[in-house]
Amino acid sequence: MAAALAAGNTVLAKPAEQTPLVAALAVGILHSAGIPANVLAFLPGDGRVGAAMVAGRECAGVAFTGSTEVARIIARTLAAKEGPLVPLIAETGGQNALIADSSALPEQIVRDVVASAFNSAGQRCSALRVLFVQADIADRVSKMLAGAMQELRIGDPADLRTDVGPVIDEAARKVLVAHASWLDSFAKPLYTCALDERATAHGSFFAPCAYEIDSLSRLEREVFGPILHIVRWRGEDLDKVCDAIASTGYGLTLGIHSRIEDTIRRITTRLHVGNTYVNRNVIGAVVGVQPFGGEGLSGTGPKAGGPHYLYRFASERTLSVDTTAAGGNASLMAVDAGDD
Repeated sequence: MAAALAAGNTVLAKPAEQTPLVAALAVGILHSAGIPANVLAFLPGDGRVGAAMVAGRECAGVAFTGSTEVARIIARTLAAKEGPLVPLIAETGGQNALIADSSALPEQIVRDVVASAFNSAGQRCSALRVLFVQADIADRVSKMLAGAMQELRIGDPADLRTDVGPVIDEAARKVLVAHASWLDSFAKPLYTCALDERATAHGSFFAPCAYEIDSLSRLEREVFGPILHIVRWRGEDLDKVCDAIASTGYGLTLGIHSRIEDTIRRITTRLHVGNTYVNRNVIGAVVGVQPFGGEGLSGTGPKAGGPHYLYRFASERTLSVDTTAAGGNASLMAVDAGDD
């Protein structure tokens, strides 16, 4: 909203139908700060409201955060409607991976994996979905990871002692339950957190869990929540790991844990990812420091908070004047300003 407003636009702000209250609060703060109500409007509702906004004749641009599937629908709607061509900025999902080799410190891997996969109940577009861990350290890392997951406290996010809160709604929880059930049919379970009945009695809680799978190709799409998939890889297969990640078509976030500069360079050269993080977690990009956004199935760019973002909300116009132009009625230029 801020970039669109700064570029001189009138903004219609439509939040996801599950999150109207926090969006209303944000819009209210902007109104209190002096943004006129007729410049920034708040339009809560379901997908029908969004569809009407996008299809409207007055719509001059769309900035969307959400699934790749909905982004495609918006793009098709904009392309089909009559009138000016309308730009779309889309920040979508990702099958975000972290590659850890045997030179990495297992304690640091586990710390960053737990934060990346389970903070915010795994409901960040940047959250970690797949951990590729080199076989040489896989057993140790898996044991330590299971131990760290045992310490996670699931419950009310308003309680400062809570590590993991509920997922957004019951529909999202059912998707996660179905995915975990599917994983149970073939994957090796590493650990599933226990849910305290009293602490999770109210809300759509899902127990964070981790499974070891044999291949990334098992996963056909991103599953939005606290489920971590672990894949072992051999040292000679680093290029195959990169190829598997690239084949998903996503390019939002990537983690690398390694102390070998050549390995880091090799991975970053091969993979086209919007935000790559080395020896740290893969969440919490700081606007203005780590501009955020992906490519491929993960979005259109430009990156939010980056140097090119603001310009996408404005139109460029050029005025050229020939200062050497000759001719015309020269006598008009000689008339005194006070003459009738």
